[in-house]
Amino acid sequence: MKPVKVGICGLGTVGSGTFNVLHRNADEISRRAGRRIIVEQVGTRRDHPNCDTKGTQVTRDIFDVATNPEIDIVVELIGGYDIARELVMTAIENGKHVVTANKALIAVHGNEIFAAAQKHNVMVAFEASVAGSIPIIKAIREGLSANKIEWLAGIINGTGNFILTEMRDKGRDFADVLAEAQALGYAETDPTFDVEGIDAAHKLTILASIAFGVPLQFDKAYTEGISKITTEDVQYAEELGYRIKHLGFSRRTESGIELRVHPTLIPATALLANVNGVMNAILVDGDAAGQTLYYGAGAGAEPTASSVVADVIDVVRTLTGDRDNRVPHLAFQPTELSDKPILPMNETETGYYLRLQAAEKPGVLASITKILGDNGINIEAIVQKETAEEQVPVILLTQRVKEWKMNEAIAAIEALDAIIGQVTRIRVEHL
Repeated sequence: MKPVKVGICGLGTVGSGTFNVLHRNADEISRRAGRRIIVEQVGTRRDHPNCDTKGTQVTRDIFDVATNPEIDIVVELIGGYDIARELVMTAIENGKHVVTANKALIAVHGNEIFAAAQKHNVMVAFEASVAGSIPIIKAIREGLSANKIEWLAGIINGTGNFILTEMRDKGRDFADVLAEAQALGYAETDPTFDVEGIDAAHKLTILASIAFGVPLQFDKAYTEGISKITTEDVQYAEELGYRIKHLGFSRRTESGIELRVHPTLIPATALLANVNGVMNAILVDGDAAGQTLYYGAGAGAEPTASSVVADVIDVVRTLTGDRDNRVPHLAFQPTELSDKPILPMNETETGYYLRLQAAEKPGVLASITKILGDNGINIEAIVQKETAEEQVPVILLTQRVKEWKMNEAIAAIEALDAIIGQVTRIRVEHL
């Protein structure tokens, strides 16, 4: 059969890795795909020192790739929202299949892109958009397709995981570790997307849509970052038998779908609690399979390229086979997506870790426990640290309760004369 011709847009870290893997493993890839795959053209603003593009067409205009009649598959690796969206839509309108690693693009514009792909009878593959080398989308969409997924939880941003690991292992503070993460290239100069949970929320939005068969709804994801986590919080969590992870969590409930990213206390013995450094992991709970864990490198040139090239192979296999029996983009047939709502954060239910500073005088703890009791909140553990200071740190663990109830309780606690400053709140999940 004639070779399938690929055009790569973007020759940065992932683009260069994809180019090199396609060339280095060309024979193995063709054996798996059933026909040869050729990089016909590359669209890039600048050449990459690790790529030898001799013999390959190179253009400085990425839209040349999207409109090139010789190209069968456009691989979008430029990142971002607007230009990437325009590039992908142009490729689809020109009858090209698309492979992308762009989680922001899929999370925000995926519904529109998939509708256009269906109209033009082409595929859009996006395995590399979530967790780099980990084939989590294929695992949920295909490997677990017999299951009713109950919930999933993931460490899906390596930068945040690196920071929290260093804070726990070495007692360092957030700002110090963030500076090192930037120096090592784990965090951007502006680290907002990583440390405030936006990057993880993009990925969680995609995973939840595939797991529960709902449209992509990034605008309804709750996000909270790790910049306010202190070394004291990390140490207190350890004393209580927990570890703090920046977790993406989505659960099916009778009322709707929980979709939230925030710092979370999880038991120190849990599998996810022992995922350290820049590594990623996703835990999925299905009614038939039970809990399954997917672990690996969440970023990097060739780890991410592994998923990009796997998508290219999948598209080639489909081109060779029956087009009418493709795996749906979001796992469920487009006409079967559910209108089950994404729950507002106030309606979600978790346990809580609370840390507060109280004046050293009688009756303070009794006042706090009364407020919690009046709001129907059961206490699981209390730690009051001895100190020679006039202020005493108090740490509480609560059982599960609706967020709105905890908000009311915290407001009442902060209104007490004996409470200094704001109450620190971190959610708790027993995974």
